Amino acid sequence: MMNATLPHFVGARVRDLTVAVAKGFNRRNIAIAGAAALLGGCQLIPKTERVPTTPAPAPTPEPSATALPSDQTRHRIALLVPLSGNTAGIGQALGNAATMALLDTDAQNIRITKYDTARGAGAAARQAIADGNRLILGPLLADNVPAVQAAARPASVPAIAFSNDATVASADVFVMGLIPEQSIRRTIEHARENGSTEFAALLPEGDYGQRAYNALQNSLRDYGGTLAGFERYARGNTSIVGAAQRLRQRGGYDAVLIADGPRLGIQAAGELRDEGGANTQILGTELWSGEGALTRAQATEGALFSAVSDSRFRRFQDSYEARFGSNPPRIATLGYDAVLLTLRIARDWRIGRDFPTRRLYDSGGFLGVDGAFRFDRGGVAQRALEVRQVRDGEIVAVDPAPASF
Repeated sequence: MMNATLPHFVGARVRDLTVAVAKGFNRRNIAIAGAAALLGGCQLIPKTERVPTTPAPAPTPEPSATALPSDQTRHRIALLVPLSGNTAGIGQALGNAATMALLDTDAQNIRITKYDTARGAGAAARQAIADGNRLILGPLLADNVPAVQAAARPASVPAIAFSNDATVASADVFVMGLIPEQSIRRTIEHARENGSTEFAALLPEGDYGQRAYNALQNSLRDYGGTLAGFERYARGNTSIVGAAQRLRQRGGYDAVLIADGPRLGIQAAGELRDEGGANTQILGTELWSGEGALTRAQATEGALFSAVSDSRFRRFQDSYEARFGSNPPRIATLGYDAVLLTLRIARDWRIGRDFPTRRLYDSGGFLGVDGAFRFDRGGVAQRALEVRQVRDGEIVAVDPAPASF
């Protein structure tokens, strides 16, 4: 059953994640988690490392020179994130957020150690297993999941990944990121309830565009409405403008899903609302979350999109900045909530035993900075999302996220 209280964010000195933290789990504070993935609204994380689905067997490494002795009072948890390379900033932010969760809950019953996936996700996972970790938080990239799984599965060590790619989920890999399909589905449901009937879409080439198209089709099948047409375009240049012009000339729609970020979304919306298209309902995705540029563009006035609630994020953001001197990326909340989730499960997890993955399938869900969520039987986080609208220079919630399942 979901506990509705979150730990207070308190100023405290940052401690290394490889060191035991605090003096006991305070049961007055929640350790239950709630990201999107990002991506977050969680943005999609680029797939920078292609790993074969069946990696070649590798020798199990010896415990690292810095590995701590066996713990009799703490669960050992590995945090697998990039700590070097192009995405090191995101990995470090996830690590910082995990530290915050330990400090805010005063937890003594888990120990978290970081491992750098940028040097090889499989090698990082094997070292984590050799060091005695019984749960993996991560990896960040969907392409790293097969290598991590290949190392962890023989040891019966599950992973709670920060990816937002539902296709990598399985019985021992749980996907915690905000799934774009869920954001689109929530927005289409709201648009249908408010009178939109004929839908069109602007879709980038590649995986994200295909996922958006499938989500739109499935949503119209479930909620009603007609797909009047769509246009694809090459991402990263002005071809979205040409695609929007072609869609406008075709006509026959009253709502258009723009499956891209805010910058290109603003460009496309300007074309769609030109020459008599002022009443077109513009629909965005979770990529629009946290983007102030939308409020300064007349073309996106009235646009709708869905994302996790920011009501708790602002407090998290202030606490993070006070501790680490910088603003966290939106996806950082996944690191915090993953630790809260672990602490919740750890209440009934005996030291030295396998992580009880069955406890993740709690139909009542969990609560964290990003709101309520629960894992379905496929291992994908179902999230309670709010619908937002760009209105008079602000972004306001027009359909709140459910407080529970």
